[in-house]
Amino acid sequence: MKLFYNFPLLFLVFSSSLIAQKSNYTEIEINKATAIHKKVITIDTHDDINIKNFTVDKNYSDDLESQVNLPKMKEGGLDVAWFIVYTGQGSLDSIGYDEGYKNAMAKFKAIHRLVEEYAPNEIELALTSDDVKRIHASGKKIAMIGVENAYPMGLDIQNVKKFYDMGTRYMSLAHNGHSQFSDSNTGEKDSIWLHNGLSELGKKALEEMNRYGIMVDISHPSRKANIQMIQLSKAPVIASHSSARALCDVSRNLDDEVLLMLKKNGGVVQTVALNSYLNTKKFDANNKANKELYHTIANELGAKFLEWDEVNKLSKQEQDDYFELYKKVIKIANTRNSEINKKFPPVDVNDFIDHIDYMVQLIGINHVGISSDFDGGGGIEGWKDASETFNVTLELVHRGYSEKEIAKLWGLNLLRVLDEVQKTAKEIQGKE
Repeated sequence: MKLFYNFPLLFLVFSSSLIAQKSNYTEIEINKATAIHKKVITIDTHDDINIKNFTVDKNYSDDLESQVNLPKMKEGGLDVAWFIVYTGQGSLDSIGYDEGYKNAMAKFKAIHRLVEEYAPNEIELALTSDDVKRIHASGKKIAMIGVENAYPMGLDIQNVKKFYDMGTRYMSLAHNGHSQFSDSNTGEKDSIWLHNGLSELGKKALEEMNRYGIMVDISHPSRKANIQMIQLSKAPVIASHSSARALCDVSRNLDDEVLLMLKKNGGVVQTVALNSYLNTKKFDANNKANKELYHTIANELGAKFLEWDEVNKLSKQEQDDYFELYKKVIKIANTRNSEINKKFPPVDVNDFIDHIDYMVQLIGINHVGISSDFDGGGGIEGWKDASETFNVTLELVHRGYSEKEIAKLWGLNLLRVLDEVQKTAKEIQGKE
């Protein structure tokens, strides 16, 4: 989860609007896409969670307002959700590390409760590609675990093994803010760096990730750190939720040089459906127009719609209370903004597939995948939540991708990397 990042688009309550209803899709395309979507294993590598949605009385068995839950996964044909153990960057001291560790453990435990207690007949945790295929064949949905920001590990490198044992199968060494392991992409804003890439501790963490079979995620660290990780890793790396910087120049996207290095490394970039990472111009125009509506609705409710920096100044409880108001504002706005969206079109599935097209042409079909960043800022017109997952497949069919290619994009590429990472781990351990 990226609290307050691209804030106006967080916690949206979406209405369904399938792009299949648009006239530019033929009946043949829709039928072909339907058949392919039912057949391939669809994997979304980045879905944030809120532990408040992992309780006995409120969990993903029900169709909550979250963008991902079991009913939405079933409706949209999303087979695998990588649930994210996210921790925001805090202070680099024992107090910060302790708080981060507690946060991470709470999220690990929440995911395990879902698959072991709340819905074991509907969803199961996968640790390998064989698990994914076995569970998919059984008809159940699949959960996998990624760690966004290794910060909660503190200075204890043995936590790599502990996180692995909790189910972690990919991990990033930084998020938005420099960690003890790595510089963050956010350093581009002020050119202030903490490690000039990876720290020595970060290099040791990467070695341990290779040793145990955790995929190295380069989506959030700095460009220099990413280059170092690709060069140092003994196994392929992934970008769990990033797009092409050549099409959208933001620090979270990967430029051509890094993408080509990732190809040579054998890795995969999971294209992310986050509007401001796909088309900044469209995003800014639509967001500005809608923000005026948000302020109006908040005033009608006797409250104030806050800006990003204002929310950051609130206490945690005040932030939680504000988000309840925010969801009400957005829910009402979604019933009023059709004219705004006509004048200022939102970023949509077409923009998303443009990035897939670009990266496939640059680095090949074997190195590109799909992610949403749902419940952490992600979601675009046509793929607003897991219930609309089919629309991605439909646009891929419309663009001329074959069933074999779509299967790779939706998950086989990612599973291939996971296999190679785990094979490398066995080889390393076999030499010890």
